Amino acid sequence: MSARSKPAEGAMTLAEMKEFAGFTAATQRYIRRSLDVGLERHDAMERWSRDTVETASIRAQAHMYDRIPEIRALVPDDSGLDAMEPFMAPLVTVSAFDLGQGRLTSFSAYRFLYERLIGAEVRPWLPAAFCAAAALPHLHPDLRRKLLQSISEAAATASGWSNRQPAFFPQWVEKVGAEPQPS
Repeated sequence: MSARSKPAEGAMTLAEMKEFAGFTAATQRYIRRSLDVGLERHDAMERWSRDTVETASIRAQAHMYDRIPEIRALVPDDSGLDAMEPFMAPLVTVSAFDLGQGRLTSFSAYRFLYERLIGAEVRPWLPAAFCAAAALPHLHPDLRRKLLQSISEAAATASGWSNRQPAFFPQWVEKVGAEPQPS
């Protein structure tokens, strides 16, 4: 049985890598930075900050992402309305911050990031959180339109979601210098 699951896992990891490769360079950078901040993988300030504006953005993001452990703990087990309010309010707030940064320009990029920040169990809730955050007035109307048009009908009306945890977590990659090769 385990021999059969390994090729499927490899195929899913490859599909995740292809999806990530399809995002713009700015989106890829923001996702990697966000994972460093949200999963506390590295010193995001040292690694990602190029200027004072980005330093301030990373600080604000780290402050917002302080809510992520709470969000993870509050993911409802079912679709009951009782558990939704304490979970959705912080999820929409953090989502609104990320969408307001202008680097996550589609539902697929948002979903890619949030599946990794929170876990597979958040999938059923992502379309609602995305739509709520994308419709908030703090976003420019053109960005709101672009974001809301990016969610497919299939994603918005899915009858079920996979509970498989993501396997590919993109990381910072050091650039290799273009040094002349000895002849």
